[in-house]
Amino acid sequence: MPSDRGGPVLAPARPRTSVEAVVDRLITAIAVRDFAPGERLPAQRELAELLGVSRPTLRAALDELTRAGFVATSRGRAGGTWVLEGSDERTAGAVARTLRPSWSELEESFDLRRLVEATIARTAAQRHTAHDAERLRAALAAYVDAAGDPDTSRRTDAALHDAVCAAAHNSQLARLSRELLARVNLGLVWEPFTRADYERALPEHAALVEAVLARDAERAGAVAHEHFGITEDRIRAAVGPSPVEGPDDVQDGTGSATMLA
Repeated sequence: MPSDRGGPVLAPARPRTSVEAVVDRLITAIAVRDFAPGERLPAQRELAELLGVSRPTLRAALDELTRAGFVATSRGRAGGTWVLEGSDERTAGAVARTLRPSWSELEESFDLRRLVEATIARTAAQRHTAHDAERLRAALAAYVDAAGDPDTSRRTDAALHDAVCAAAHNSQLARLSRELLARVNLGLVWEPFTRADYERALPEHAALVEAVLARDAERAGAVAHEHFGITEDRIRAAVGPSPVEGPDDVQDGTGSATMLA
């Protein structure tokens, strides 16, 4: 239909459905290695709750991801939905639609998380007890023993940071730590993982525990501030250059997206 200026009028951009938004979020989660190739996704009930969507919506999204080659489903007692490599061509658009519209807010969350985790580490160095010290040493040993195995490394990584939070003896700081992890990570409460992440985290974990046990609050805070850039760096790499583009710069023109659950 022509406009008053004589040119064509663009039809309004079609808003994404809930299923399309969930598809994009899961593709993004795979891109940043929240879910690595070969890993089994959480059960549908748990995953739907994490994403804040209904199970029918999630099932429809998983069906689409299966057709696109991002996941595969197996039946039987040991069955489930398993992550595949997926399509690079589709990944870039999904990541852009999911993360770029909220990038400025996400940048502030990255910054806040580093500040909070540094505060937790400093406080743990000042307040930890003999019991906390024992737990920290055990958590570090477990992470070392994980030797980069994805499931074990992710679990022991979380246990080590839980131990640092516990050593700060402030439940609200611990709660804020978990909330900020979800805020910067698509609503999920675990860190992305690759073998490179494990290798980077290994000496940083050792330095963090050493500083806390030595009651070197400033060193502990500095190590934590640096360490909690791992997830941030992975997300930045997935988004690519110029992430400050607004919704109108996303190629398919669908506008803003909900990043968090």
